[in-house]
Amino acid sequence: MKPLLSLGVALLLLSCQPKEPSTPVFKGVKIDPIAMDSLSIRAIELMEGNLVFAANYSRFGMLQTRDMTVKSNAIKGLAKPLEFRAVAHTSRDFFMLSVENPAMLYKTGDQGQMELVYSEEADGVFYDALTFFDNQYGIAVGDAVGGCLSLLRTTDGGQNWIKIPCEELPEGIADEGAYAASNTNIKTIGSEAWVATTAGNMYYSADFGAHWTRFQTAVQNESIEAYGVYSIDFWNAKEGIAYGGSFLSPEDQSANIALTYDGGKRWELVAQGANPGYKSCVQYVPGTKGQGIVAIGFTGISYSSDGGLHWKTLSEEPFYTIRFQDTHTAYAAGKGRIARLEFYE
Repeated sequence: MKPLLSLGVALLLLSCQPKEPSTPVFKGVKIDPIAMDSLSIRAIELMEGNLVFAANYSRFGMLQTRDMTVKSNAIKGLAKPLEFRAVAHTSRDFFMLSVENPAMLYKTGDQGQMELVYSEEADGVFYDALTFFDNQYGIAVGDAVGGCLSLLRTTDGGQNWIKIPCEELPEGIADEGAYAASNTNIKTIGSEAWVATTAGNMYYSADFGAHWTRFQTAVQNESIEAYGVYSIDFWNAKEGIAYGGSFLSPEDQSANIALTYDGGKRWELVAQGANPGYKSCVQYVPGTKGQGIVAIGFTGISYSSDGGLHWKTLSEEPFYTIRFQDTHTAYAAGKGRIARLEFYE
């Protein structure tokens, strides 16, 4: 098992399999934080039951969920520290992608060191999110450069990455990008992929990222700076949620949550004026049949038990991103900490 051997030399991975209980109605959340020095962590994923992460200062690591211990390391020998806001994995490798120019994409190497597999240096380069469809196909998204959204694609398990030419993408929109807030403005199910942007658009591919179509979501408000879709999740290939707002106007509750029931072609605004406002990450809760949804941000943790129609605040503790291990257990990360979250009924 190459990933456990290679990444394990640097971090040591263990495994634990979650179970999916019945649909809950959460009343609160218990938060057990783990201090992480001065790190800002926006990129986390569960890999074989443990939480892998990447952060600023070129740092990356793993929280061993069995004993809640942290192993970390850093990319060394760089001209300047990197800030990682996107991570992903296959069954073989762990990947992490830095944001600003130059963008650098690493994977676990054969000798237990992180191996650089892609780099890009140009004005305006800024990568936001990264994910895989399966063990062969993967994609990454970044802000527009050269007249179109930046989209990377791999077809060989992440060893080689190719940037899709602008002529093969929908016509560009001026200054369109994506938000590097939680690595969740990108989602894959089977061969399908969705990418959400600052302009409130949803890019869709049905063939592992080879070809793309653009749809307009209802999440947009040109009168508010930094508005757009920050995070998306899909319960299945038809039902999904897009969550936005503006981090500069976090209390604004207008046009920031939309649902789709047809795979992202059409979006319907919900809970206008009656939602938690801006959040940077939204996730469906496992075992809830698409009805349980948690939204998280520096404004706290909110929950919907009816598919996004109504919301309540569970905690005012600030985080950037969250991933569920099972129906009641999740891990969140933010400024200076990672935490284990236990949602209770």
